[in-house]
Amino acid sequence: DDSKATFEQQQGGRPIISFTFNSAGGRAFCAATRANIGKRLAIQLDGEIISAPVVQSAICGGSGIITGSFTTQQTQEQSLLLRSGALPATLSIIQESTVGADLGADAIQAGTLAALVGTLLVAIFMFVAYGPVFGGFANLAMLVNLLMVFAGMSILGASLTLPGIAGLVLTAGLAVDANVLIYERVREEKALGRSPFSALATGYEKAMSAIIDANLTTLIAGVLLFGFGSGPIRGFATTLTLGIITSMFSSTIFTRMLLAVWVRWRRPTELVI
Repeated sequence: DDSKATFEQQQGGRPIISFTFNSAGGRAFCAATRANIGKRLAIQLDGEIISAPVVQSAICGGSGIITGSFTTQQTQEQSLLLRSGALPATLSIIQESTVGADLGADAIQAGTLAALVGTLLVAIFMFVAYGPVFGGFANLAMLVNLLMVFAGMSILGASLTLPGIAGLVLTAGLAVDANVLIYERVREEKALGRSPFSALATGYEKAMSAIIDANLTTLIAGVLLFGFGSGPIRGFATTLTLGIITSMFSSTIFTRMLLAVWVRWRRPTELVI
């Protein structure tokens, strides 16, 4: 039946427990108490007796009270048990398995290996597509970018998780993506007959707007992931956001400085790119 209990105060100030039944329960409880006046009525839940008050009179009308030398805490606890309807259920073990720390270690190891292989493939592509000089400078900038991300995570006290490793790989791709935009622009300026130094300067200037737009949209996505996500999602968002910010330095300012020094030092008559 549907019974409820609340904590109330009698006129004398002693705590009591009041309870109510639905109509069917009230009729059944009335008959039971009428037949057992002067006897104890055990209140049992899940095989455990939580109270055994003496029936002083027939309790009809669907409600009653339990009185006694209760403390306030005892009254509140018994009232809560009656309201809950049952004590915590017992559990039957159907299947049991143990997952050790080795599984997490294997996942970290596999993720790290995938990140290294992915970064290596990106580096090889840059060498093949843009030659040892331009490809080498782009790969050096990518390495500097990763080091800056690690430094930023260390300053923020962030830990590197599996989603964070995925964010690092994506950061490496974004870092060289900016260099791809720049180098393609330099190729176009070279095809127009510009000198090496002029082709480099114009290529960087014309590619800058596209780089800023692409990084800004990704940065907004990273900030939203960090703000609305939790746990692993925040780990991914942290490395992604740091990588975008640092790549703006490594792929534009750092590589431009390296190429400017190289052009002034070697003074090439033609750019091999």
